[in-house]
Amino acid sequence: MIAAIVPAHNEAALIGACLQSLQQAARHPGLAGEEVRILVGLDRCSDATEAVCAHFGVDVLHLDAGCVGVARARLVEIALEQGARWICCTDADTVVPDDWFAAQLACSAEAFCGVVQVDDWEGYARSVRRRFARSERARDGHRHVHGANMGFSAAAYLRAGGFQPLNCGEDVALIDAIERAGCEVARLGAPRVTTSARREARAPNGFSHFLKCLEAEASHCGDAPRISPVPSAQAGKEAPATGIGFIPEWA
Repeated sequence: MIAAIVPAHNEAALIGACLQSLQQAARHPGLAGEEVRILVGLDRCSDATEAVCAHFGVDVLHLDAGCVGVARARLVEIALEQGARWICCTDADTVVPDDWFAAQLACSAEAFCGVVQVDDWEGYARSVRRRFARSERARDGHRHVHGANMGFSAAAYLRAGGFQPLNCGEDVALIDAIERAGCEVARLGAPRVTTSARREARAPNGFSHFLKCLEAEASHCGDAPRISPVPSAQAGKEAPATGIGFIPEWA
């Protein structure tokens, strides 16, 4: 069995697209009918996230963690109890491609690290997009780690000691531990997941903050962005291991 774990905090507006893409990917012929279970961690949700999950018929786990490392660890624990041999991680504001599960299993490694792309940019200048494209190297052998696009075998996870209770960099810490345990990590440019460049994020040092740093760099270099702020209710997302970390201090 393959498991997909999705931590979520008040993601009713976005998680539907995520779940739809996961269910579509679970039907990929490359899986040869192997079961895929989707588990969403409802971490201090006060909106309709649970109702959206019920609509898609996915399993949910109620959490009061306020810490992404704790949330992910608990979700993986449940997945392992259910017999998962491979665990895929993504985020509630992310859409995965149809071959997401199948490609991870086909990578012939004990863990997978993928890259992300942005779908909407929400008023960011072209210069910011260019800087992101340069920083997010979508090629095999990249050094990025995104909790929105990673996976690992049950054996590798247990050998590495699991997700640590960190508010920042829990994904990077796990991959580092997996590598130290002697497991092979496939760092591939595909499959790539799609996330959004929201401007208002609950995570003070998440993906939104990373993009704003790129924006500040562009402005400092004399290429001031044309900003059209758009409200968003999305949670933070991990940046590359070499960039800004993910600190979802949900309250």
